[in-house]
Amino acid sequence: MNYHINDLPERVFKPRNSGITMVMDKGLSVRQAQDLVEVGHPYIDMIKLGWATSAVTPTLTEKLKVYKDGGIKVYFGGTLFEAMIVRNQFDDYCRILDQYQLDYAEVSDGSITIEHDVKCDYISRLSKQITVISEVGSKDVQKVFAPYKWINLMQAELDAGAWKVIAEARESGNVGIYRDSGEVRQGLVDEILTRIPEEKIIWEAPQKTQQVWFIKLIGANVSLGNIAPADIIPLETLRLGLRSDTFEHFLKQDQSI
Repeated sequence: MNYHINDLPERVFKPRNSGITMVMDKGLSVRQAQDLVEVGHPYIDMIKLGWATSAVTPTLTEKLKVYKDGGIKVYFGGTLFEAMIVRNQFDDYCRILDQYQLDYAEVSDGSITIEHDVKCDYISRLSKQITVISEVGSKDVQKVFAPYKWINLMQAELDAGAWKVIAEARESGNVGIYRDSGEVRQGLVDEILTRIPEEKIIWEAPQKTQQVWFIKLIGANVSLGNIAPADIIPLETLRLGLRSDTFEHFLKQDQSI
């Protein structure tokens, strides 16, 4: 903060276990990455190089260095994992993690069909090498899971060794925990939170209305993912009640004009 404002919600400082902001990099240049780090390094906890963009990104090594030098952890999107698994290249995938000295590995099954016990086995094996984040939910808008299934899948993946589970929404925010309109499936989220600790979940929330909804539900230190680079500062103001969407939410009852 550049100056003091009374009675703001308390934010957890980095390194954080809650209140995480995960940013989606869909193909930024090294120069754009430098600009992002300059502005966002206090607020960004991790950056995901979306789906398998890392396979075709020029100057990948240089960009990874920019993020790491800025104190931001990096990982490749889960679609890369899926693309390697479906081609029987798990060992090659493990070598890629080592080659680029990544901080996390994302295990997902949003684009392929894989038995859940097999997915959990991959989580278990990878967790011996690297910190694993697993993603639950399909990228197919036609696949709608019942709440009990979300809960069972999340718990099994945490038990297998995942550090956090990501609630799927894609970069568009219209599948998984959201309706195709982008509206939150409120009953689903409520059910999940009865069984899975909120600090174990990163909610993909690329749209502002979704970010506002989760901040009002859980608080300033809810973990949110798939945030666009241009939305880092706006999101932090939402978390602190310094934007109209959450302004009154964090005011005390006796604070009024």
